[in-house]
Formats: sequence, C-alpha cells, structure tokens
Amino acid sequence: MRALRSLERTSAYLVAAAILYIPANVLPVMHSSSLRVSEDDTILSGVVYLVRSGSWPLGLLVFFASVMVPLLKILALGFLIWMSARRSRAHMLPRARLYRVVEFVGRWSMLDIFAVTLLVALVRMGKFASVLPGPGALAFAAVVVLTLLAAHSFDPRLIWDPADAND
Repeated sequence: MRALRSLERTSAYLVAAAILYIPANVLPVMHSSSLRVSEDDTILSGVVYLVRSGSWPLGLLVFFASVMVPLLKILALGFLIWMSARRSRAHMLPRARLYRVVEFVGRWSMLDIFAVTLLVALVRMGKFASVLPGPGALAFAAVVVLTLLAAHSFDPRLIWDPADAND
C-alpha cells in the first residue's frame, strides 16, 4: 500500500529539521558548572576544545557525527524529494542506495542525544559540579527526530515510479 502524500509529509519534516538545524548548532547544548567556572558549550565549541586539548580524532568524530551527518541527511533527503517530485529517471539505483544509507545512518543519530543525557545523569555532584542540557540539545534532538521521521515518511517507490510509467 502506498504512503499517501509522502512527498508533502517528508518535505514538511525536512523543512522543520532544516530550520532547527541552525539553533541546534548555535545555541548551547550543555551548561556545565563547578566551584571555579560556569560554562555554556555549543557543539562547535566542544569540537574546538577537543582539538585544542589534543583529542583531535575525537573532535573530528564529534564534528562529523553532530554537524556533518545531520546536514548531509537534510541535503540527501532534499535531493531525493526534488528528484522524485520531478519524476526524474536519472540515477535511480544510486538514489535508491542513497535512501538506504540515510535510513541506516538515522538509526545511529540518537547516539549524540544519548551521550548528552548520560553526561547529565552522571555529573550530578550537587553544589560542586553539574552538567545540564541547554536549549541547543532540544533543537538538536528535534533535528534528529525530524530527519528520522522524514526518512521514514519518504516512499522509496517514488524513485522507481518514472521507470514503471514507461513500461
């Protein structure tokens, strides 16, 4: 059975994710405080801290997983929507593979949210130190969920429909 209005639903989820992608990367994801210092950290400030402290492989991993993957998912789904709306016959097999990659990567996107949640739960030392989620964490979680919903609502048969119409 076909998913009704798949392109419209997928587009709505994707536009919302694209809008929230900006605050997810600009607003603080975590607020950490100790006896000496209180600090708000964005995803990028965390990456810069990791690189400067010598943990550049971890910084690169965080940058790729938290900044590039959501952006690439948004761009890939936008491309799939655009090509399907045009009923393009070009590169159908690579587009189908792209959809499968986006769907697979989506399953792992919640790891970032889990990491922040775990850190918040572990660092509860009362007046001595604390880590609290910031507004950027909520925006980031929304981007992850919205891209998951967009990938789930996209009907991949739309990729192959133009080929079936000419048979």
